Amino acid sequence: MNRLALIDMGTNTFHLLVVEVDEQGQLTELYKTKVPVRLGQGGISNGNIAPEAYERALKTLRQFRSTIDEYGAKTVRAMATSMVRNAANGDDFIKDIYKQTDIQVEVIDGAREAELIYYGVRTAGALDEQAALLMDIGGGSVEFILCNNQEIFWKRSFEIGAQRLMDQFFTADPIPAESIAAEKNYLNERLQPLTEAVAKYKPTILVGSSGTFDTLCDINALRHGDTSRQQNIPPASSISIADYYAIHEELLRKNHDERLAIPGMLEMRVDMIVLASILVDFVLQKYTLQEIRTSSYALKEGVLYEMLQK
Repeated sequence: MNRLALIDMGTNTFHLLVVEVDEQGQLTELYKTKVPVRLGQGGISNGNIAPEAYERALKTLRQFRSTIDEYGAKTVRAMATSMVRNAANGDDFIKDIYKQTDIQVEVIDGAREAELIYYGVRTAGALDEQAALLMDIGGGSVEFILCNNQEIFWKRSFEIGAQRLMDQFFTADPIPAESIAAEKNYLNERLQPLTEAVAKYKPTILVGSSGTFDTLCDINALRHGDTSRQQNIPPASSISIADYYAIHEELLRKNHDERLAIPGMLEMRVDMIVLASILVDFVLQKYTLQEIRTSSYALKEGVLYEMLQK
């Protein structure tokens, strides 16, 4: 029996997954958690990890180390993404993590992040033979992958994550119409390479991975009286376009406290989800996508897939 620990150090959320792999390669999930570290808070727009976020991250990783040791996982893979790869103090941060926890962090670039997300989502069963636009909205970056269940056609990471969009466009709450329009104009400019790739590969399905999409599905399930999702989140789900827009309009209309009162809303996502949902709306409209599927698997499951292949 081999026990593995996987850490995804996102700009908004840190994830820990501990699994056991038997001789036949069968997986058993032993432990899973996510912590709203908010690594990008107060520093993402000036290219530094702010002192408070730095300390929150180190504290969380010390707790992760204790959990990993409790479960006796000998192999630890930790991935850092947008915030760390762009921060001026990112190297110092990685050194401090190693000093305090003995965890060696791999800082991965956007293309590698997109590839690993693809493997995770494919493992979840959210893809088939049809061309899909896969989208992972992080706090720092957003990965777009044009793909099907066999291959990646095109991939790219854009530094337009929800924390960055929030710093730029969340000027009042509820968000004003002019801020929504400004965000969409900005996306239209920044996503020009994606627009060209979509014209070539013609996806009809949007597949959203983890984060925002998990929360949208949680809210939607509870709106329909389905409480089973709270006990057991399936690897792959879907949400109808109409249901998505019902939630989207509600997010735009409400302020912080009113959004927080929506059943299924997570406190760590209550403001960022507004900016993220405008991005989802933009992508659906701009590329005339007909269906939304979601995957609760993402980067860490992609890393796990790769490890098991070896």
